[in-house]
Amino acid sequence: MKIEHIAIWVRNLEEVKSFYMKYFNMKCNEKYSNTKKNFSSYFLSFEGETSRIEIMSRPDITEAESKNAYTFGLTHLSISIGDKKKVDELTERLRRDGYKIVGEPRTTGDGYYESVVEDSEGNWIEITE
Repeated sequence: MKIEHIAIWVRNLEEVKSFYMKYFNMKCNEKYSNTKKNFSSYFLSFEGETSRIEIMSRPDITEAESKNAYTFGLTHLSISIGDKKKVDELTERLRRDGYKIVGEPRTTGDGYYESVVEDSEGNWIEITE
């Protein structure tokens, strides 16, 4: 078994697609649109990997009362980028580009070297070695 994909509702499909392609070098399929349901989506993936992220948009999706960390449900998405130096470099690049760093680079109690950043819509991304 494996995770095939994880789906995220987003407000700005093009902006979120650009974020993941720019900072995480993800590839993207052609945009899917269903005019009957007023729905659009993209699938993003890493070169050579089969698990994907689906970003979806529809104008009637509503905002959750609370987001991230301390609510039930999906809390963050973790992306491994190879080593500690890359974690530090990407964290600083995202900071310079104006993204919120939620957790500074550190080694966690369970042994991960990670930082946590908000994507262009406030979803938490854990960047690990």
